[in-house]
Amino acid sequence: MELQNMDLRGGSLQISTEVLGKIARCAALEVAGVAEVSCGSQNRKVKDFLERANVQSPVTVEMRDGTAEITLHLVVAFGARIPSVAEKVQENVKTAVQNMTNVTVSRVDLVIAGLAPAQDAAID
Repeated sequence: MELQNMDLRGGSLQISTEVLGKIARCAALEVAGVAEVSCGSQNRKVKDFLERANVQSPVTVEMRDGTAEITLHLVVAFGARIPSVAEKVQENVKTAVQNMTNVTVSRVDLVIAGLAPAQDAAID
């Protein structure tokens, strides 16, 4: 867990990369066409096991020279225009993280890890 340190009047503020990742995940899920933030659609029991084992996180945040580089693994809804969804996710994630934390986001990389049936997610 890395910390982003900021000096404030009367003290300091530290924001962990885990918090930045949670903000990014929530912002991605707000976009129509995103079914889930996940490393792929596996069997639910296997997925629950992997989440507990923390094998691979669907969101990673790396701090480089004071800016955040975020990678998200997404499952998109069948029928969604993937380039449009990706562009909206990148914009939404960057805006949410920067507005909530004042941490500059230099890039948002996306990995389309799966495809969900259209009824599992709303599409524009």
